Amino acid sequence: MIINPQNISSSLIYSRIISLVPSQTELLFDLGLDEEVKAITKFCIHPIDWYKNKIRIGGTKSLKIDIIKKINPDLIIANKEENVKEQVEELAKTFNVFVTDINNLHDALEMIKNIGTLTAKTVKAAAIANKIQKGFNTLSEAILTKRKIKASYLIWKNPYMAVGGNTFINDMMQYCGLENIFTDVERYPEISLQDLKSSKPEEQQCELVLLSSEPYPFKEKHLSEIKSELPLIKIILVDGEMFSWYGSRLLKAAEYFKIFQKNIGLVK
Repeated sequence: MIINPQNISSSLIYSRIISLVPSQTELLFDLGLDEEVKAITKFCIHPIDWYKNKIRIGGTKSLKIDIIKKINPDLIIANKEENVKEQVEELAKTFNVFVTDINNLHDALEMIKNIGTLTAKTVKAAAIANKIQKGFNTLSEAILTKRKIKASYLIWKNPYMAVGGNTFINDMMQYCGLENIFTDVERYPEISLQDLKSSKPEEQQCELVLLSSEPYPFKEKHLSEIKSELPLIKIILVDGEMFSWYGSRLLKAAEYFKIFQKNIGLVK
């Protein structure tokens, strides 16, 4: 059964939980659910102790359904974007599945509180959400009067793929003081480096390119390659977890973004 977020109850106690999403796995750890979480994906690298010792049930998009059935969970936590719809629907025929859908900070905070309610960790979840909100409020105040920098965030190579609008990363970019040049394009468009250049020499289509550490692991060599093609554009490597993990990792993201803003000259 797919659990409706509107009908979440704290009266049920779940003791056999499986997480299909890395950022939500970390949240479950920070909520103190070590005993309850029985299995995670191979991409759930935080915390390292869980990564080493918990049962792994495949990748986020290649779940090992047979292993999940043997574990017989009473709750599976999934995500609309990160998991495959058909696999989630198959699991929902037998198990309780809570599917999150995160496109911005507000969605992330609601998800944290919802999972807190689901797992009887309401107070702790609310404390995490409130602390995250306070951190991001200071970010908003710092860039309120600043001109936004035109930017693009690349997540893949061969082909190059960028972050479009209606995505969590796009929302994080705005908190950083960036204007995503692909905000009018849905989800994750395939692009060429030429798309980052302006057809009018007097205008700058893109001022800053962010190369993410995940899902494609961009390195210094990739930065140099792209810089040779785009000599007039500033290009930097960024921590993809800070921009795309929408669980308790957000507790660290605001401070990371403050340093990021200083590095690109938005704030002193």
